[in-house]
Order: sequence, then C-alpha cells, then structure tokens
Amino acid sequence: MKRISLILTIMFAAVWSVSAQNREELGQWMDQMRQYKRTYFTKELDLSKEQQQKFFPLYEEMEDETTRMEDETRAMERRVAEAPDATDLEYEKATEALFDMKVKQAALEKGYMEKFRDILSPRQLFELKGVERKFARDMMRQHHRLRNNRRVDAGK
Repeated sequence: MKRISLILTIMFAAVWSVSAQNREELGQWMDQMRQYKRTYFTKELDLSKEQQQKFFPLYEEMEDETTRMEDETRAMERRVAEAPDATDLEYEKATEALFDMKVKQAALEKGYMEKFRDILSPRQLFELKGVERKFARDMMRQHHRLRNNRRVDAGK
C-alpha cells in the first residue's frame, strides 16, 4: 500500500505543477489508474460484483486518507527543510512527524482491514497485501520500460 501510494504521489507531484490543461489530463490519468487498479485487484483477488461494490469505495477512502497524511507530513518536512532559520525544536517535530506518519498509517490500515473482514473472505484479506505489492512492482516495471523506450526512441 505504501509503495503504491508513494508511486502515485510521486507521479502526481511531478505533473501537478503544469498548466490547467495538463491538470485535466492528470485527473483523467488518475481516473484511468484507479480503474486499472480496480480491474487488477478484481482479477487477482477474484472479487465478486457484490464485493467490488463494497470493497473499492472503502479501499479508495483508505488510500485518500493515507495520501492526505503523507501530503501533510511532506509539507511540514518541506517547510522545515527550506527554512533557513529552522530551530532544533522544529527539526525534532518534523522528524517525529515523519516517524509518526508510519505509525498512523499502520493504525489506519489496521482499522480498514477490520472493515474489509465484512467484505472479503479470509483468503482474500490475506492476499490483499501481496496484491498491493505485486501491483506496485508491476507499475514500477512498466514505468521503467516506458522510460527506457523513450530513451531508445530519443537516441534514434
């Protein structure tokens, strides 16, 4: 989950600073990614239609909350890192926030896992973390493939 969130956050942040037209394209891309992820998880976890209708809104809510936590923590980290006169206390608080974020995310995920018990079978619930990791690996491989293809095309 953390890798997926990190990958999507990095891709999102890289494109966010562009024009409004590109932001619209980014929104479309994010929607496509979310739909691709739904299809991927449905296949890998063998989700029924009823499970899909209950699981994905809850799962995406968890992802959104995780992303919000990461964004807030990164904003604090950035403020302290860019402050020429940051105090030791500010550094300590920012460092604490970075470590606390992982604890908060783990607690958030655990809370949602309890909710997923009502939707997923024990096998599906067990496989969920593996599917998240597999999805992240597949996305990274695809990203590297595309980047390498662009380099080859640029060299022609």
